[in-house]
Amino acid sequence: MPTVTWEALEKRVEELITLTDTLSRENRALKTQQMNWSTERARLIEKNELAKSRVEAMISRLKALEQD
Repeated sequence: MPTVTWEALEKRVEELITLTDTLSRENRALKTQQMNWSTERARLIEKNELAKSRVEAMISRLKALEQD
């Protein structure tokens, strides 16, 4: 059974703290990115719906002109 020194244990704890800090920063960045993508997606869906409504209105006007 290997003997663990206090220095080795302290070093490992410091490494784990550093890793935790790094992962926390990355997690925050990913959450921010996800929120930005969600906002962009909602904006694009809204633009798409507006374009769809405009196209449908144009089609209706063209059909009305055909009937005249």
